[in-house]
Amino acid sequence: MTINHAIILASGNGERLGNHIPKQFIKLSGKTIIEQTIEVFENNKNIDQITIVINPNYRFLMEEIILKNNFKKVKRILNGGKTRKDSSFIGLSAISEQDNVLIHDAVRPFVSDRIINECIEALQVFDAVDVAIPSSDTIISINQNNLITDIPDRQKLRRGQTPQAFKVSVIKKAHLLAKGDNFNEVTDDCALILKYKLSNVYVVSGEERNIKITFKEDLYLADRLFQSSTSQLNNTFKLDLLKNKVIVIFGGSKGIGRAIFQMAKDIGAIVYSFSRENGVDVTNYSKVALTLEEIYTKEGRVDYVINTAGVLGMGKISCRNIEDIMDEININYVGAINVVKASFPYLKMSEGSILLFTSSSYTRGRALYSTYSSTKAALVNLVQGLSEELDRDNIKINIMNPERTDTPMRRENFGLESNQTLLHPEAVAELSLCTLLSNLSGQVVDVRK
Repeated sequence: MTINHAIILASGNGERLGNHIPKQFIKLSGKTIIEQTIEVFENNKNIDQITIVINPNYRFLMEEIILKNNFKKVKRILNGGKTRKDSSFIGLSAISEQDNVLIHDAVRPFVSDRIINECIEALQVFDAVDVAIPSSDTIISINQNNLITDIPDRQKLRRGQTPQAFKVSVIKKAHLLAKGDNFNEVTDDCALILKYKLSNVYVVSGEERNIKITFKEDLYLADRLFQSSTSQLNNTFKLDLLKNKVIVIFGGSKGIGRAIFQMAKDIGAIVYSFSRENGVDVTNYSKVALTLEEIYTKEGRVDYVINTAGVLGMGKISCRNIEDIMDEININYVGAINVVKASFPYLKMSEGSILLFTSSSYTRGRALYSTYSSTKAALVNLVQGLSEELDRDNIKINIMNPERTDTPMRRENFGLESNQTLLHPEAVAELSLCTLLSNLSGQVVDVRK
């Protein structure tokens, strides 16, 4: 059986960034850049094994990262060479010639599943695959005197990205030929394939967000991309794994919370549902903490905690009652903090996870709904920050971002809408339960119709 390998090249020293540590070890959105990159390949269903090629001076940092994370696909950490070409060959030398390989820059953490999957699919037809995007700028060629010598046709030009994918036997042969010729003037592996005319190179469409973090300006852009990034999760998880798990839902009396409760109960989970209707107000920390303590005393464990409690108020700030505004903030935001804090000791023991809920309005404030949208933005920021805090105790935390959903709160605030334009609460519930079973943490999980 052919194995799909990923070689992640992380042997650079980050000189162009001017930082005291290599750029791959800089933290963005709570994790190092290389952790973010590894996670993409770790979570891709088509990748079987991961090899990391590291600068030997920073091997101890990489080993600490592997120890901290639950990476199941990372099989090798190899000391890299002096050049990218050397490091690439070192990685290739450790894997079988019968397999496929994707070679990727550690500092491209925004590579998508779509790119990875299309590279692997293309290897069924081609021996070599590159990833590239059109050039939006005119490209010029100059001489040593900074004089233009040519302006190539932009329509035929592309900007190369990674991963680059190969049949291992073909790319390894290219490296051996280059070594024999002492040919080192190359910046990527596809160039070797073309130099020795070993294969056609097929090009998969890349993405603008698949940036390489090289300069300080790239760090700023990457930080903004992480803040706005979301995850697409499929519903292929075996939900029966939740059978006999203890799930506590706050805000479970109606809407999405009720749908999650019913679906989890039907699966065979041990589910508890609370809301103001049965005397548990998330704005009351003591009551939330006591509720969780009572469940733990009865069941001996708490595996998952979900908070769907929320209210939506409309009106200009200047016209709204301050008590109503504060109630909205306390339920939507402070209530979530109360649930997370009270859940911590129990989820630390079970190594469980927490699920919160945002809204599609979190990316941009809306007039008349400014309080609501700002609390939803705050929740996203909260989850991104807490993911790093909770990671040390093996607790995962994510936040669901459903499109407009057919719930009582929606109908109360917007009236009659076509069912064809709204998500069903059961669809959100299913993906929410899948998220509990996933390895994701610190992610905004989109739910789309």
